[in-house]
Amino acid sequence: MAEGRQRLDKWLFFARAVKSRTLAAKLVESGAVRLNREKTTQPSHAVKPGDVLTIALERRVLVYRVLAAGERRGPAEEARTLYEDLAPPAPKAEAPLAPVAAAREVGSGRPTKKERRATDRLRGD
Repeated sequence: MAEGRQRLDKWLFFARAVKSRTLAAKLVESGAVRLNREKTTQPSHAVKPGDVLTIALERRVLVYRVLAAGERRGPAEEARTLYEDLAPPAPKAEAPLAPVAAAREVGSGRPTKKERRATDRLRGD
């Protein structure tokens, strides 16, 4: 293969976009990967530095520009040197609202510990 080129499924595995090379091949074959805006179904398709990959995963879409071919599946820091993330930043999730205590009338519902002790005293327990 030409210098700086690598199989698409291998590159996805080395860049840690998927957990295994088999899953990478299945992802490409399913049509969930676009190479320079063109849908590709060949895991053996060669990628080179400068190519843009759009990867549709289950819960998110990744947009990567290939910077280098990988040599191995190393730690995450090493994998991040293989690509530049072009995806727009995810919108910030709003802070969850504080739970509001249900409003009820005084004396309704279960008695407090203080009220239970007072009841026990009245009964003579």
